[in-house]
Amino acid sequence: MRPILMKGHERPLTFLKYNRDGDLLFSCGKDHNPTVWFADNGERLGTYRGHNGAVWCCDVSRDSMMLITGSADQSAKLWSVQSGEQLYSFNFGSPARAVDLAVGDKLAVITTDPFMDSPSAIHVKIIARDPADQIGESVLTIKGPQGRINRAVWGALNTTIISAGEDAVVRIWDSETGKLLKESDKESGHKKTITALTKSADGSHFLTGSLDKSAKLWDMRTLTLIKTYVTERPVNAVTMSPLLNHVVLGGGQDASNVTTTDHRAGKFEAKFYDKILQEEIGGVKGHFGPINALAFNPDGKSFSSGGEDGYVRLHHFDPDYFHIKI
Repeated sequence: MRPILMKGHERPLTFLKYNRDGDLLFSCGKDHNPTVWFADNGERLGTYRGHNGAVWCCDVSRDSMMLITGSADQSAKLWSVQSGEQLYSFNFGSPARAVDLAVGDKLAVITTDPFMDSPSAIHVKIIARDPADQIGESVLTIKGPQGRINRAVWGALNTTIISAGEDAVVRIWDSETGKLLKESDKESGHKKTITALTKSADGSHFLTGSLDKSAKLWDMRTLTLIKTYVTERPVNAVTMSPLLNHVVLGGGQDASNVTTTDHRAGKFEAKFYDKILQEEIGGVKGHFGPINALAFNPDGKSFSSGGEDGYVRLHHFDPDYFHIKI
């Protein structure tokens, strides 16, 4: 399995996202320019220029026509995927962290960081079909959790919003009223900052990764803890295979300590775990810095990882991957 090395970012990667067809890969980094690549051969298609700060997160509409990005420049922007033109900018008083489009692409959830005296918040925006009709007002703003909210995604049928972040608690909110419906309990939940959250392909469960060196699998509706995957490094990124029962965790020591240790000590590989048995089944090495972003192609036949080293590595699986026996 020879990876394709994609060098387009000058700063660390923060997020990777495939479109629904799995033919485009979107990457965000700290260098202000979200980038789109062909997902089969890693050729760069173009960049989206307009942000003035690190871009933390992105999402792409179901028809691959529109991209939404959240950035440290205190804005979340809508882009035309095809032309790279900026369609709209939602401006906030603090950095935008996570963005997620609802099923149907009519709503978006955007989280903003705590900044000066404003607390962190979750905003729900209506996305107009025609960018000319787009307005900036939020239909709902939820304030409550302490610390940064690193991820917020839509729950089943857009009726709920699931958020997680610095206080290590996973919360489920009602997306109509903003009421808190459930939160993970202190005993079984994560002990440190939750860095990543990703939904399964069918939307029945989701996976969280945390600096407490573990990833946890949760039921989307009941917030029951299903599985825990223990590893020996902080987890910065998680993803799940849509095809096989595989969970992939990426991470490594804190970026500030990288230069003081041997490159093997940092443990910068993507680790594959059996989803059901919770056992490690393999690893993919290559990055020379912590892995910050992971994404599986929707067809389950390839995955990509983005690191602190500024590279995106695209891996197409060998045939024998699909027949791993444990």
